[in-house]
Amino acid sequence: MAKAFENSVREFIAENFLFRADAEVSNNQSLLESGVIDSTGVLELIAFLEQTYGITVADEEIVPENLDSIDNMTSYLTTKLAAA
Repeated sequence: MAKAFENSVREFIAENFLFRADAEVSNNQSLLESGVIDSTGVLELIAFLEQTYGITVADEEIVPENLDSIDNMTSYLTTKLAAA
């Protein structure tokens, strides 16, 4: 299941934030520090996660440990959906 999360998040990032065809993001790369997304991008990412996975991302969950890399989002989704 984690691989499916990783793939869907990677696809969303590629389609919405990477504007060069050859651009790549590593799994542990900070999306904010590397300039892939900004604060508006974080909101778009949250909307994608909520719509795609039927979850609600609480305000206190909007932290880099959950959303700043593909690895972090994969772990967050795995934990969040296991608790549901």
